[in-house]
Amino acid sequence: MAFLSMAIAIPDAVAIDYGKQTLMEHDFSHQDLTDASFDHSNLRGSDFSYANAQGVRFFGANLASANLEGANLRNADLESTRMTRVNLTNAILEGAYMTNVLLDGAVIEGADFSGALMRPITEEKLCEIATGTNPETGRDTKDTLFCP
Repeated sequence: MAFLSMAIAIPDAVAIDYGKQTLMEHDFSHQDLTDASFDHSNLRGSDFSYANAQGVRFFGANLASANLEGANLRNADLESTRMTRVNLTNAILEGAYMTNVLLDGAVIEGADFSGALMRPITEEKLCEIATGTNPETGRDTKDTLFCP
């Protein structure tokens, strides 16, 4: 009896593109969003708490009043995002690209900004409110921002 062997092609995982959508108050909490794209999306009031958002693109997105507590935002692109009143408590932003970000009223207790790229003026403003230690990385928020 002869057996026929067939190779099954399994496609690579493709990151989801949520670009240019209105997803206000949407629940993305605890989801794996690795490499997804939210470019120019309205995400006001959305919940990204404890989401794995490594490498996610939020370029030009509105994240005002979003909950990013405990989110893994390593190497995320947050360029030109609106993050007013955003909750970044215990978020990890290692290596995140954060130039031209609006962070007025943000909560950053325990956030880890190690290696995040941001404007010096933004860093100075964050140093004024920086407190806490990230429970996962063990780094003090002030130290990750190089606060005096």
